[in-house]
Amino acid sequence: MTDILALFSDPAVLAALITLIVMEVVLGIDNLIFISILSNKLPESQRQKARRIGIALALVLRLGLLSMIAWIVGLTAPVFDLGIVGPPGTNGEPAFETEFSWRDLILIAGGLFLVWKATTEIHHAMDPVHTDDLLDKESPVVSLTFGSAIVQILLLDMVFSIDSILTAVGMTDHLPVMVIAVIFAVGVMLVAADPLANFINRNPTVVMLALGFLLMIGAVLIGDGFGVHVPKGYIYAAMAFSALVETLNIFSRRAQAKKAAASNRGD
Repeated sequence: MTDILALFSDPAVLAALITLIVMEVVLGIDNLIFISILSNKLPESQRQKARRIGIALALVLRLGLLSMIAWIVGLTAPVFDLGIVGPPGTNGEPAFETEFSWRDLILIAGGLFLVWKATTEIHHAMDPVHTDDLLDKESPVVSLTFGSAIVQILLLDMVFSIDSILTAVGMTDHLPVMVIAVIFAVGVMLVAADPLANFINRNPTVVMLALGFLLMIGAVLIGDGFGVHVPKGYIYAAMAFSALVETLNIFSRRAQAKKAAASNRGD
């Protein structure tokens, strides 16, 4: 305990903790958006439970991975090399990294899954009529089972957890700092999960925007796996700007609806 107190008395460690908390919270946004969209496809009685389990799994995975830091760092070591040579005039340098580590493969697989899932959900939103509906219009159609949702959340939790822990390892060497930052970030996810999911559910256009975010995040994960690194600041700045524009659209639609309602009462 004395060692921990002495550790956090160092201003440099405190600065690293604050910076890492901010980074972990920002990185958790991707995870939270996916959990929100997926849980909203479940029956209403199961949604909160799925979100709680998904976030709890994210915490367990992150803390478990922190206990295996040496193994996590080892995931960045090259596993194989494609040996591709670039075209003439490029000094033999290919357009992307040809050496792949386990981290790269996990990011590529996670990115492909995100792109597939987001594309499927967009198709469902654009064309919601399914064969089951046509066969029996009276029976309620559950678009996702609880077990399937948990499995998909677990898979993406793993991808986002590895990215989160590697970010933490790159910013500090102190395990207590990483643990506190991870617990704080997951706590923020837990608090924000229900309000975010309910907001997305109440505003259909936000669903499409969130799916667009997932598509972009998936593409970034794939690019990162191939060694094409897009600064995350650009990604989150674009997401924040898009969210701001959509917020203005929501306020505009509400104002128009109130005006139309007042006009109807006047008539």
